[in-house]
Amino acid sequence: MMLASEETFISVDIETAGPNPADYSLLAIGACTLEEPRQTFYIELKPIHPALAAEAFEIHGLSLQHLEQNGVPPREAMQRFATWLAEVTPTGHKLVMIAFNAPFDWMFLCDYFHRFLGWNPFGHTALDIKAYSMGKWDSSWGETSMRTITKRFPEIQALTHNALEDADVQASLFCHIRDAQDH
Repeated sequence: MMLASEETFISVDIETAGPNPADYSLLAIGACTLEEPRQTFYIELKPIHPALAAEAFEIHGLSLQHLEQNGVPPREAMQRFATWLAEVTPTGHKLVMIAFNAPFDWMFLCDYFHRFLGWNPFGHTALDIKAYSMGKWDSSWGETSMRTITKRFPEIQALTHNALEDADVQASLFCHIRDAQDH
């Protein structure tokens, strides 16, 4: 399957303090282009909420105290990300975010972009790798776990829960799925 040439796909992964942007902070953003060599972006943000879900911390290990001291203020972080997106997107191309479980990542990014910049460079475009694989292989949702999908591609690394590393893994996974000849 060929993707339209006037679209620029950006693999994005985030780490958060919990399950929703109303109560929890966006803590890290990692992104990369699909083309090799990949252009990358990574930033850690100052938290805007004091809550940290234990299960979130167990996954990524990001400390709110560390980010409060060392993270970038959210408005500046989102502006840097928007600037990077503009730099890597050719003139006239539509920007499309891809992610593994895109609804979750897009929800936080959309909230932060609108809250701090008043607009979202991705608009309403997010392509979910799980849903994409369902269509590619006519599979069920239950067959779209990372463990199941990567059985087809043993060269794909496991997710580390570092936003940039996971964005890179997602980009590789998406390209493998896109380019796979089997259906």
